[in-house]
Parts: sequence; C-alpha cells; structure tokens
Amino acid sequence: NTYESLIAVLNEVKAEGIAPDCILVTGDISQDGSIAAYQTMKDELAEFECPIRWFPGNHDHRQNMSQVIGESAELDKVLKLGAWQLVLLDSLSPGNVYGELAQSELDVLDATLRSDKSHALVCLHHHPVEIGARWLDRIGLRNPEAFLNMVDSNDHVEAVLWGHIHQEFDEQRRGKRMLATPSTCIQFKPKSDNFGLDEVAPGYRWLKLYEDGSIETNVQRANSFEYELDLKSNGY
Repeated sequence: NTYESLIAVLNEVKAEGIAPDCILVTGDISQDGSIAAYQTMKDELAEFECPIRWFPGNHDHRQNMSQVIGESAELDKVLKLGAWQLVLLDSLSPGNVYGELAQSELDVLDATLRSDKSHALVCLHHHPVEIGARWLDRIGLRNPEAFLNMVDSNDHVEAVLWGHIHQEFDEQRRGKRMLATPSTCIQFKPKSDNFGLDEVAPGYRWLKLYEDGSIETNVQRANSFEYELDLKSNGY
C-alpha cells in the first residue's frame, strides 16, 4: 500500500523533530495521475510549515497536478534558500517512461544560472547519468547532453538531484555531486541488468546546504514499516 508507506516516511520526517526549510517532491507522485491522488499528497504535506515544491515524473499528469496545486508557488521553477538556489525542472515526456527536457526547460536552467551565481542545486525526476542498472539506464533522461553541458560549464552548480530510480545514489561527476533519493514505496535493486526489487525499507533523502557550497546529505528509511514484496514480479 503506497499510501501507508508514504505516511510511514512522513512520520520519519516528523520524528526527527527538525522543521525542514523546504520539501522537494521529486515526481511520480501519483500512479494514475488522478486529481484525488494529488489532493491526498497536498493534504498530507499541509502540516509542514515550509515551502514545498513538486515536479512531475513519468506517472504524473501535468494538468491534474496543476489543478490541485492551483495558484500557489509549489510548481515554481526556482526557489531561493539563503546562499542557494534550487532549480526545479520538468522532465516528463507524456506517454513515455523515459524523460526529456523540453527546450523551454533548458532555457529556464540557462537563464537562471546566468543571472544568479548563488550555489545551485538542480533537480528533476529522471536521471541524467548512467547509474549502472542497465534496464533503468534505458529509461533515464533521453537528452542529457545539453543539460550536462550547462551543469559542467557553471561552477556554481554544486549538485544534481533526481528521483525515478527507486534507490539511493551518491557519486561525483566532474566535481559535481550526483544524488538520487529512494522511493517512499518499493525500492529497486541497484546495479541490476534487469528489473529487480530490493528489500530495504522506503525512505527519503535529507540535505543540509551550507553557505560555502558544501552539502551534507544522507538517507533516512522507515525501517519499522512492514510490507511484503512479490520478488517474482516483472514490474511494479
């Protein structure tokens, strides 16, 4: 039950007793793209008194998400936090599992990085680099070249963060940190050529962004959450 696992993860956040400065919802918010699902997510996040930003994944429905969020800032592309700017991109390619950044999204990134030299964390749903899992690398970002060129050519981009792969990931690429957050539901087995499930608990990634551009981050899991997996499944 993905709702129950979401609640378990949110309870882990609350149990930390530290009010977050923002919450990033990294896509695949709804399995069916329904208005009801987005309303549920909005309701569950309402008690957090901080900026919340959503960006869609391949399972999401842009129009339904926008309808639920309304005129709030939760779909804004840029969030300023102290010495940092968070740039939030939409990599949804309707009807496809893989992602793609439209030219308009690349233009937002380019203009933002040119106009503001604050430390930057760039976020999207689909992974722009290979993660060593062959089946997932076939459904990552379909046009990573222009995106990575911008990341590489702007020294103030400190890290890239994504969802999609249902597992944690933390590696360096050309001096930039490449980060993925685990899923709030099932986890995929790392370094797997074919679809496979990992039996670790659902979780979230927390980040501390320092004024000097350094990042402290780790993954927190809802280890008390109990669930059963169909390990013979060919997909979820």
